[in-house]
Amino acid sequence: MTAALPRPATAALALAACALFAGCASSAQACESPYAASPQFKDCGFSNPPNADALPSAGAWKIWSRFLLETKTDTVPTDPIPVQALDGAQLSALDPQANHLVRLGHSSHLLKLQGRYWLIDPVFSERASPFQWLGPRRFHPPPIALDQLPPIAGLILSHDHYDHLDVATIGYLAQRVQRYFVPLGVKARLVELGVPADRVTELDWWQQAQFDGVELTATPAQHFSGRTLNDRDRTLWASWVIQTGGQRIFYSGDSGYFKGFREIGERFGGFDLAMMENGAYDAYWPAVHMTPEQSVQAFEDLRGKVLFSVHNSTFDLAFHTWHDPLDRIADLSEARKITLATPVIGEVLTVGRPRTNVRWWAGLK
Repeated sequence: MTAALPRPATAALALAACALFAGCASSAQACESPYAASPQFKDCGFSNPPNADALPSAGAWKIWSRFLLETKTDTVPTDPIPVQALDGAQLSALDPQANHLVRLGHSSHLLKLQGRYWLIDPVFSERASPFQWLGPRRFHPPPIALDQLPPIAGLILSHDHYDHLDVATIGYLAQRVQRYFVPLGVKARLVELGVPADRVTELDWWQQAQFDGVELTATPAQHFSGRTLNDRDRTLWASWVIQTGGQRIFYSGDSGYFKGFREIGERFGGFDLAMMENGAYDAYWPAVHMTPEQSVQAFEDLRGKVLFSVHNSTFDLAFHTWHDPLDRIADLSEARKITLATPVIGEVLTVGRPRTNVRWWAGLK
């Protein structure tokens, strides 16, 4: 058992746990909302579609007190995580007629789509937390510094949790990104951080937008939102479909397993690459994150060609070992003959081109 934390640290840990793992219920109150017409908006907040198979999460008190009191084992690597440094010259040299992805860590990615640069859920801060003095700390530095990024055409956010929407990162990029694409309600978060309102496009599930040769569709996910103790589900969460250059890329965002993956696969006819959440799962919150087995099933539902494992290897967000998501999804993919991508942080993956996948984590402690 860990030593008791001082009261401010205890409160901070409670807030971080509520925001990152299963949320804290907000008090019921009457409301008027510009999002009332959305099928996802009910009782002053957004909600997931009915899912009889979804298991309930433990209460917020039980979850955060577990983080406070339970000793973790092997959830943080002691050996350095390999990182391939990235610079502007390397990015410029990438084929402008192709689609490239670079894993920055966790669910953060830099994309070069037909010659223009995009970001997905960028987090460059040291911690995924409301505070930079407490909370999950990075296992590794980003492969490229925030101030070394090339000009960014578009930025996609899946939801407003701290490991996906980072205050310092968005604050720096606020005037440096041409267009932001976010689920309903997230626009206000960005405007508070200095993003010009006219650069933000909000989408409900199944709504589409086009920008700079890229077609985007916000698609369903089974998750939740919130950044404080009293704003649970005030904003929507989403997965995303990215279409450009004759290729389709899927990004799951954060999601539990649900039948929506099959519907997305049927509507779009499959994907050249599917970036699937694979990490931070736990029996205490079984409906909002997927086990590796569920991530593989969701990938098959989507009719994907290449499974790209994300949401792991950067932050300690659960109780499984840091390498468990990678071990399990690699074994499952091998058994099912699925083409798996587990790139090293900073490695460039080009959609539709062959690559040799390696278990870079094997042997690391």
